[in-house]
Amino acid sequence: MTKSTKKKLQRFLVGYSRFLGTAAIIGVILLLIPLSVPRLFGYQTYDVVSGSMEPEIPVGSMIFVKEIVPEDVVEGDIIAFYSNSNVVCHRVTYNNIYERKFNTKGDANPDEDLNDTTYDQLIGKVEYHVPTLGIIGSYIDSSSGKLLIGEVIVIAAMLHIVSSKIKL
Repeated sequence: MTKSTKKKLQRFLVGYSRFLGTAAIIGVILLLIPLSVPRLFGYQTYDVVSGSMEPEIPVGSMIFVKEIVPEDVVEGDIIAFYSNSNVVCHRVTYNNIYERKFNTKGDANPDEDLNDTTYDQLIGKVEYHVPTLGIIGSYIDSSSGKLLIGEVIVIAAMLHIVSSKIKL
């Protein structure tokens, strides 16, 4: 291998290392934007784990919930609320402002929910949902997902550091 060929190979490897490091960091940022930026605008995010709202909101979706005054909820709105320790997302069939409670129903369920939802249980109105994003968000929120994100960032930083140390 000639000196000029070695130089070209070194330049290529240095440039490729920098590119991979930068692409990895950009990939992590792009992956985390839809999971974190909505919170800056007052949205809470939740992963959909049951099919009670299919086909409108498929399992694996991420829902974006905005706080709302309970009296402003209208029939047909989809709301998120606490049921025991779980977050449930169902459609409102009736808002009883005098008793301060909602009748709700999952779109895929044949009947209305057995228990009414009180205003105290309301988290907010579902404004948006993105299919599949809930699966990704759930994985990133897990220990192995956080470890993977950390590893990608460390490897990307190492690629940049090593490539900057090589003298061409």
